[in-house]
Amino acid sequence: MTSIETLTLEVADVAAAERFYAAFGLDDRVRLRASETPTTGFRGFTLSLTVSQPADADAFLDAALAAGATALKPAAKSFWGYGGVVQAPDGTVWKVATSTKKNTRPGARKFDEMVLLIGASDVLESKRFYVGHGFTVAKSFGRKYVEFAAPSSPVKLALYGYRALAKDAGLPAEGTGSHRLVIGGGTAPATDPDGFAWEAAATMTPAA
Repeated sequence: MTSIETLTLEVADVAAAERFYAAFGLDDRVRLRASETPTTGFRGFTLSLTVSQPADADAFLDAALAAGATALKPAAKSFWGYGGVVQAPDGTVWKVATSTKKNTRPGARKFDEMVLLIGASDVLESKRFYVGHGFTVAKSFGRKYVEFAAPSSPVKLALYGYRALAKDAGLPAEGTGSHRLVIGGGTAPATDPDGFAWEAAATMTPAA
């Protein structure tokens, strides 16, 4: 595996999740699979959308909230730009952000990049795992953050410390049970040091 080809969210109610992601504008970006596997608290990952301007962030965040998401961090300006964090009804945490603080056009639900950010208990150990499975490091900041190159992937993979990621998401760090996420890529199943499951992309369940 050298890149992420698909992301499958495991949800308790597929029909409800379908409605939410259609309203959010991301129904063509995630797959859905029914699951009753127990999970509580922070699931150890976030999905991020990088957008071009604040109005685009608001377009996504407002759509998510209108469709039933919960605001974890309301949209706001900061020293790094503008953005906010919401939690979908299925429990998935979504961050939408931009490094730009001014709008140059009306807002639209368009994003430049989607990032799967895994909260690693040991960033260096997880980095070694992914490098050993064919990923190429694009950025690395010791035990704090690692970003992998994704020249042709629809989703970029990055690693961040578990507790730091929970704080960034606006959630307590405690969590147990399933991640409720299956990553598709490569030709053989694999499980990373934090229990994130990879399936061969060719065997993934078709998009809901």
